[in-house]
Amino acid sequence: MDMPILRGHPLLGRIEPPLWDWTLEAADLLTVAKGGVVYGPGRFRRCLGVVLRGRIEVRRESILMATLSAGDVFGAAALFNDGGDYPTTLTALSPCQTLLIPQECVRRLLRECPAFAEDYAAYLSGRIQFLSQRLEAVSAPSNQGKLARYLLSVGDKELTLSATQLGRRLGVGRATLYRAFESLEGSGAIARAGKTIRVLRPEALEEAISENRKES
Repeated sequence: MDMPILRGHPLLGRIEPPLWDWTLEAADLLTVAKGGVVYGPGRFRRCLGVVLRGRIEVRRESILMATLSAGDVFGAAALFNDGGDYPTTLTALSPCQTLLIPQECVRRLLRECPAFAEDYAAYLSGRIQFLSQRLEAVSAPSNQGKLARYLLSVGDKELTLSATQLGRRLGVGRATLYRAFESLEGSGAIARAGKTIRVLRPEALEEAISENRKES
């Protein structure tokens, strides 16, 4: 099978053709309808997954961890872990298709393809950093601190999403979120226009986090 979307992929793009062809032959395609569960506790395979098309929501209980789209990778948490449950639930937001690379294929790639081993280490390092930032965001001692941490972790000066979406990501209600907005706007840290949030003073977000630490 030909996978044009994976040519130049940051994790898989440097695998040499003979080994890559063998990997594709051993891999499976998984197609899931909108609303279907791709992975979940007790419902997963020890495979490295890659989204080929569609969008997938990743949640841990009520907390939105990420939204995956074409080219994004999932499944590493269970790949070399003997645990019986997968830590998050992946739900298709649209009809989607994924490529599942079995554990033994990944083992062989790590042994025989130094470029893949290097890129896999870089991928895992990035995941650790992302999850650390998400943990800080959801464990901040106040809702204002949660919002400040999240806006800093995104790394963009401008973010566009609805209050409902942002509230789900932070695990807070709309009313609580609006109070946090008002506090950060009052300090001059951010400005809002509709669904767009602009970070005006990152240092003010840092100050809000520091104040919350003192209060805790």
